[in-house]
Order: sequence, then structure tokens, then C-alpha cells
Amino acid sequence: MNKSNFSSIIIAAAVVVSAYVLGHAYQNRYKHNDTIAVTGLGSKDFTSDLIVWSGSFHKKNLDLKQAYAELDAAREVIKSYMVTNGIPADQLIFSSIDIEQQFDNRYDDDGNLLNSIFTGYRLQQSVQIESNDVDRVEEISRKVTELINSGIEFYSNNPNYYYTKLAELKIEMIAGATEDAKIRASKIAENAGGGLGSLKKADMGVFQIVGQNSSEDYSWGGSYNTTSKNKTATITVNLEYEVN
Repeated sequence: MNKSNFSSIIIAAAVVVSAYVLGHAYQNRYKHNDTIAVTGLGSKDFTSDLIVWSGSFHKKNLDLKQAYAELDAAREVIKSYMVTNGIPADQLIFSSIDIEQQFDNRYDDDGNLLNSIFTGYRLQQSVQIESNDVDRVEEISRKVTELINSGIEFYSNNPNYYYTKLAELKIEMIAGATEDAKIRASKIAENAGGGLGSLKKADMGVFQIVGQNSSEDYSWGGSYNTTSKNKTATITVNLEYEVN
């Protein structure tokens, strides 16, 4: 076989192989595009079953020892008040005491410090309650300012609300979102005159928790509301099916 004939055979073989590869790629391209991508939504309203609330109180005195004694007395009054209102003593978590020396600074008209007079030691402490008795603690957080009648300046913070069964709720919602997506895909395939094939791909979207009937914005990274007792959780699931 001469060199010219051999080259012709090589070229012909290359053309056949190239045609096969391109044809196979063309076929797979349209086979790949023969799919349906849908997004399913799962939503659930629920009520928080855990509340975390805190408040703070303070006392001030020129004598540090006396300031401690007054703060101790205030703490006992607060503890008694909480227990009387149905909070077990072992659920009361008192923080360490913050001590601050306070001064009354005097300045001239140019803003220069003239003198500084010591006005006393200010001692502050906070108390926190973490409880499943959401309604009771919520009520206490609203009326705890009654302690002012006992001579205690008590500052109540807004409660934070949580849900201890979030993992189970999330699984339930994923199942609901998946079913919702499958129904959507089946309807699309049916309307197109086809049938739903096997699942090719599944991705979970963003999990969001917002207050019920609120105007909170959803976040791309997911939001987790802790200020509302009644919440709404949503989740999305993205599915891709083959079409028969």
C-alpha cells in the first residue's frame, strides 16, 4: 500500500469517528434537555415552646459594702417575686455582679476638666429565665415592673422565643415541599403530552422562619425570627425530572 492510499484511509476513518462523536453528542444534548425543573414549597405555622427572658437591676451607694448588701436584698426580693408567680427557683440564673465607680465631672466653658467628684459605686446584676412555660414567663416579663413598688429599679428585656422540635419540623416540611414539587412536575408533563420519568437531581433551598402575619423580609441566607411567639416556617426544594 502506497503512502497516498494509507493517508486516504486515515482521513476517511477520522471522518467516520468524528461523525459518530458529533452525532452522539447531538443526541445526548437533546436527551439531556428533555427534563423538567420545578420548585416545591413547604410551609408550616407553629407556636414556640421555649422562652428566654432576662432583666436587670442595680443599686448605688458611696460605700461598696453597703452597695453589695442592698443588691443582695434586692436579689432576694426578685427571687421571692418570681417564685410566688410560679417560676421554680432553679430556673433563675443570676449573672455575676458588674461594679462601676461613678463620678460627677465639672468642666469650664472651654471643656477643660476642673474636678471630678466620686458619687458612689453602682452595682448591677441581671437575671435570666429559660422555660417551656411560655405563657407564664411572658406574663411575668410584662408585669415585673411591679417590683418598683418594692424600691427596686428593674429593667425588663423583650423575650426571645424558640422551638425545640425544629429538626422534626424541618423533615416534615421537606417531605411536603418535595411532594408539592412532584405534583407540579407531573402536571407540566401531562399538559405537554408526556409522562414524568425518574428523578435526576434534588436540591434543598433556603429555610426561613418569620413571625406569623408579619411583613418581615426573607433573606437569601435564611432568616430565623426569635421575637414572635407564633411563627411561620417555609422551605423550598428544587427537583429535576426526566420526561418520558
